[in-house]
Amino acid sequence: MGMAVDGLISGLNTTQLIDSLMQAEAIPQTLLKNKVTDSTTYITAMQALNTKVAALADSAAKLAKPAGTDLHTASTTSTSVTATAGTGAVDGTIDFTVDTLAQSQVTVTGPLTQWPDQPPTLTFVAADGTVKQVTAGSSLADVAAAINQAGVGVSATQVAAGLDPATGQPLYRLQLSSTKTGAAGAFTAYRGTPADVTAGTATNLLSDPGAAQVRAAQDAQLTLWAGTGAAQTVTSSSNTFSGVLPGVSVTVSAASTTPVTLTVARDDKSLSAAAGSLVSSVNDIFTLIASKQAVSTSTDSAGGTVVTGGPFTGDSTSRDVNQKLVDAISAPIGGVSPSTYGISIQRDGTVAFDQTVFATAMAADPDKVKGALSTIAQRVADASTAASDTYTGSLSLRIKGEQSTVTDLNDQITDWDTRLADRRSTLEKTYANLEVQLQQLQSQSSWLTGQLSSLPTASS
Repeated sequence: MGMAVDGLISGLNTTQLIDSLMQAEAIPQTLLKNKVTDSTTYITAMQALNTKVAALADSAAKLAKPAGTDLHTASTTSTSVTATAGTGAVDGTIDFTVDTLAQSQVTVTGPLTQWPDQPPTLTFVAADGTVKQVTAGSSLADVAAAINQAGVGVSATQVAAGLDPATGQPLYRLQLSSTKTGAAGAFTAYRGTPADVTAGTATNLLSDPGAAQVRAAQDAQLTLWAGTGAAQTVTSSSNTFSGVLPGVSVTVSAASTTPVTLTVARDDKSLSAAAGSLVSSVNDIFTLIASKQAVSTSTDSAGGTVVTGGPFTGDSTSRDVNQKLVDAISAPIGGVSPSTYGISIQRDGTVAFDQTVFATAMAADPDKVKGALSTIAQRVADASTAASDTYTGSLSLRIKGEQSTVTDLNDQITDWDTRLADRRSTLEKTYANLEVQLQQLQSQSSWLTGQLSSLPTASS
């Protein structure tokens, strides 16, 4: 805090005088703070640009892949059959019937108060002949828990089954279900060890009184060209078929003898939307750069015009990114301008996408258009990655460099805080000493005046 020395002897407003001097002393620090403000604004704008460019790099790279342009639609004539088309799909139609749905095996034991054998030992034989033994605690709950933890491809559930008429004790059944659908999920459960199974002395659970197989393991099945000499069955362990047509996945939810027609067609609408989205993303970046490069004018208190540049005004890094994206999206492909496919540069530097031109080109030569769009997308992805890569991107490196500059400036500002505090302390001491010296001079002046007035007056 400043020393209260205002006008004690001199009558000067020393606090105001010191403040004025300190404002002049602090000009270098004020300039540093202004630089920090400008750099922070620049960093924020750069980070926003980098985020958009990184997102463009990701979306353009996906579009450049075969799956990005190899788009198809798949439809069926049945509400219980859905289809999706992916990479490698081929246009065409095919008829089939849904014969069966995939299902898991479900077996239930007879009603029990406790497991017939102690300690309970079970052996499960899978459809492929794999044999696994399960040993459990004495209660039915222990048996169910042991089966569930054994990883034998079977889940067990204890279900209440009433009371034993003879003893009144609660009865339970164990429901055993294969954990996967399809014929491969079938199993046989025995009471006994694997050795007992081999020897033929183990007891099949289905042979116990009251036991039953509720549902058999079963594959889903389709029949292509049903009712003709070319009829062919296709099976799947689940209700989804991936081998009916190349690149097409078919999922069924109900069996039916009524033929279902599956149609696969080129998806020009989605491809056009993908091309338009690429152009829109590039334009979004161009708009951001232009807005941050814009120069604004205002009027100061004296009526003069003040010109203020944006964060990117005169910035070579953002200008370079803009130019490389322009080149990537507008350069010819094999000597053919992208405008042939509906992508063209406008007078204001933005990119336009003409859906009508794109559709006409697709109708004439879809493979050529897909190849051109993939090439453009790859060039945009490469240019965007070169700018936004976390370690080598021009935008990322520029941001890191500016952040380092801000750190250095803040260190200098902190040093100036100490320097200015010391300077204020020195000025306060100087003016305090001045007041003391003035007080001493005033005291001496008063003493001399008193001495002079006491001298005898000479007579005339």
